[in-house]
Amino acid sequence: MKYLVLLCDGMADTPVPELGGRTPMQAANKPNMDALAAKSYVGMCRTVAKGLKPGSDVANLSVMGYDPFECYTGRSPLEAASIGIDLKDSDVTLRCNLVTLSEDEPYENKKMVDYCAGDISSEEAARIIKTVDEHFGKPPYRFYAGVSYRHCLVVDGGTTELGNMTPPHDISGRVVGGYLSKSENAAALVNLMKESYDLLKDHPVNIERRKKGLRPANSIWLWGEGTKPSIANFKEKFGVSGAVVSAVDLLKGIGKCAGMLVPEVPGATGYIDTNFEGKANAGIEAFKEGCDLIYMHFEAPDECGHRAEPENKVKSIEYIDSRAFSPLLDFLRSCGDDYRILIMPDHPTPIATKTHSAEPVPFMIYDSRRATAGVNTFTEQTAAGTGVFVERGPDIMKILLEK
Repeated sequence: MKYLVLLCDGMADTPVPELGGRTPMQAANKPNMDALAAKSYVGMCRTVAKGLKPGSDVANLSVMGYDPFECYTGRSPLEAASIGIDLKDSDVTLRCNLVTLSEDEPYENKKMVDYCAGDISSEEAARIIKTVDEHFGKPPYRFYAGVSYRHCLVVDGGTTELGNMTPPHDISGRVVGGYLSKSENAAALVNLMKESYDLLKDHPVNIERRKKGLRPANSIWLWGEGTKPSIANFKEKFGVSGAVVSAVDLLKGIGKCAGMLVPEVPGATGYIDTNFEGKANAGIEAFKEGCDLIYMHFEAPDECGHRAEPENKVKSIEYIDSRAFSPLLDFLRSCGDDYRILIMPDHPTPIATKTHSAEPVPFMIYDSRRATAGVNTFTEQTAAGTGVFVERGPDIMKILLEK
């Protein structure tokens, strides 16, 4: 038996006026998903338990079968694991975004123009993080470069009691002052953010980006604090070997912490320009190498939701279906083994709010051995209409793996 999880990050949405009152899932042409949905077990799943924030960390852990209440220690430590940082028990890590802030006001009065600094390249970002570490990377601080705008700060002997360290994608277009933590424990970190603006506003990389009409990465933004993670080995927990294919450090970090194979895919960006075919090929190769389960993660719908790009969100779903799922499905149909496929988002990222929500999400499970009376198209509405509801998110993996 082979298992494929097609995780379309942030795919679920609410009706969008620009799409004629449809959701991106309703508007998207996704013939492969819809054809299987007609023969699948379809319903809704609560991936974010009550009392938890609707982050991709919590939601993906849940879909992968882990109870966040038992194993979640923060977002940044999972990304640190992907980067290869060897954390001590006394270390606290934070996500270090490169962001674009408005330029003419005092820091507290600046607006969050872009939480990802114009989707800055990893090469440009590495040069900026190198400068940040040279100036601020003295004990207890160490900065590490990640992918695109996503990087890491490690604080030796730090604390997670930092007050409200707000994710930058939650405050797009807003004045940042009201979202800077007022906790005394966070004062030094907030000062780092403020000082980084003066350091980076005229950085050579940003001078080059402005000449090209691109947004500058003119500040760091710290959030997502946590401590060394403790995630059970996936194969020991579920009895099947697994691989995680993703562009983002968060998912790769979860995979590494769970002892799963984590292939690197050239050109995987986490946005609509990602290497869809390359990710599919990496999953196929992992199956050929003996992996039982492939967790295929696509960040693009989530990014389009954060950026309020309805047409691109539709396009991202269509690309997943045609450029990634299609070759994966062809392989599974020809491999000679039985297979099961789970398709779902981790959480909604509505265009209207440009951030995550904790609402339940649609799921479908297809089993090559038997057809089930499903739905004619895979959407939030058709999934809710089945009346099937999985209250506890981690149970979705158990359902997938049932023989």
